[in-house]
Amino acid sequence: MKMIIWVLWPSFAAAGIAEVVFFTLIDPQQLYLLGQPINVSPMTTYSIGFLLFWLVCAGASLMTYFMLPADAKKLLGQHAAEHPDLTEPRRAERMRTKLSHH
Repeated sequence: MKMIIWVLWPSFAAAGIAEVVFFTLIDPQQLYLLGQPINVSPMTTYSIGFLLFWLVCAGASLMTYFMLPADAKKLLGQHAAEHPDLTEPRRAERMRTKLSHH
């Protein structure tokens, strides 16, 4: 599960940045698709644009993950196993105990 998040989270952030830059420079009402103006609301254009940017960025992140050497993937897997999510009850309890002592 962490591997999926390691791909999707950076791509989400990159898509957000790409969305802001693209639509700061381009008015969504002036976009054309196959020579025809796009006749949808700006919010729909922003949403579709974000999803397309996210798809492209997720593809790039996934390609990066697939191109990692096997040793690096093994170390990432070990790191993920050694550091469970904070949502895990035992881990969350240890964090609360540690914080209450400070």
